[in-house]
Amino acid sequence: MVSFQAKLIHGLEKRGIASTFNLDDPTVTSILVIGGTRQIPALLRARQRGVRIVQRLNGMNWIQRKKRTPWKPFLRAEGNNLLLAGIRRYAAHQIVYQSQFSQSWWERIYGQLAKPQQMIYNGVDLETYSDAGSHQRPTDHFRLLLVEGHLDQSNRQGFDHGVALAQAVRERIHMPVELCVAGDVAPNIRAAYPAKPDNATEPWVETTWKGVITRDNIPELDRSAHLLFSADLNAACPNSVIEALACGLPVIAFDTGALSELVQGNAGRVVPYGSNHWELEPPVLAPLVEAAMAVLENNESCRLAARQRALAEFGLDKMVESYLNALLG
Repeated sequence: MVSFQAKLIHGLEKRGIASTFNLDDPTVTSILVIGGTRQIPALLRARQRGVRIVQRLNGMNWIQRKKRTPWKPFLRAEGNNLLLAGIRRYAAHQIVYQSQFSQSWWERIYGQLAKPQQMIYNGVDLETYSDAGSHQRPTDHFRLLLVEGHLDQSNRQGFDHGVALAQAVRERIHMPVELCVAGDVAPNIRAAYPAKPDNATEPWVETTWKGVITRDNIPELDRSAHLLFSADLNAACPNSVIEALACGLPVIAFDTGALSELVQGNAGRVVPYGSNHWELEPPVLAPLVEAAMAVLENNESCRLAARQRALAEFGLDKMVESYLNALLG
């Protein structure tokens, strides 16, 4: 995936607007802080010179408070939250949240602010991420895609939900189901889910591992699946969901984070978690299985709706223009 930073810089360059990482550059008129920065002295010097500072906020670290975490990662996570909160309250002139969920989360934990705030969703290049292009979507089984940047024991809960979902769908449709996992996956997790036997005769569930996918290969992978299961809990604005929608891939998910904001209409299904996801309690799986069945039974119409949803809301040009307006004040 192309980083937000690279996409924004490219969009500004197309508009003839220069950018730099030097906060002490006297020609700088606006600074966008993507989350946080360790360059606090330079940031404060810029503010004293009258430079406009806009902070872009995602979510915050929270898993470390719900799972046993070594003290160094725990302190790093807590310290990062305090850094973001300090910039938000004392340094930034305006805050941009990546979703309504993100804004409500920050306001609930660190309070509301008497300064300009707005919400801007992430965007993608709708020509690169498109429903038109090469793909090899299987016809002899259903492919359920799960995309994680990094998957290890600390965040494997969503993956386990994906495995349970694939098994439940296979029992309902009496056809093979492939759980296709993209991302950096820890070896011990991969070893726990071996490939299907070569002599399998009954409808099977197979977990396949794609590894880390390059940006150029993401659209083809999205087009090759029947649906995406967004497994991350309390995600502020997951790029994998927006990319999938742009490629015409319907999305199913539990109703946590910003998923209900992103996946609307017939572009997929977002269902109640059924328990306290903030406490990492097990979800109620049945509604998610029904959501998967509904998408699989109406796959083509859902694919069209997914693409239309992206065209309406998640274009890269729309995102760049919104940030440019925020930076210009």
